[in-house]
Amino acid sequence: MSYGDDTTIRRILSHRTWAVVGLSTNSHRAAYGVAAHLQQWGKRIVPVHPRAETVHGERGYASLADIPFPVDVVDVFVNASRAGDIADQAVKMGAQAVWFQLDVVDLAAYERTTAAGLDMVMDRCAAVSMQRFGLTSLV
Repeated sequence: MSYGDDTTIRRILSHRTWAVVGLSTNSHRAAYGVAAHLQQWGKRIVPVHPRAETVHGERGYASLADIPFPVDVVDVFVNASRAGDIADQAVKMGAQAVWFQLDVVDLAAYERTTAAGLDMVMDRCAAVSMQRFGLTSLV
């Protein structure tokens, strides 16, 4: 089953500020590479990780609640067992959209998030979707 149609995906990809939950300085993790791609396409990334590390030149925050400015998209790279809570936090903080990366699936969170009026994509890679739709690097 597909969780996020092409129109929704394009709309989410048009947003500029992306909180990347699970992003750390570990260059072997998928979040690290996807965040670099997001930056190449002109997105501002906001690392969210308990260690609050600076990644790709952007200051990190320990949680979504610690971010002192608006975020458009919450991009989730955590285990599916924790993803629903992150989606709920995204709704509470006023994000426009939630993106669950590959293998992050929580059907109840998808239902809650979309019922709250947010766009949501689940079990897809944002970087692959950008390439699929022919979005080009701005750098």
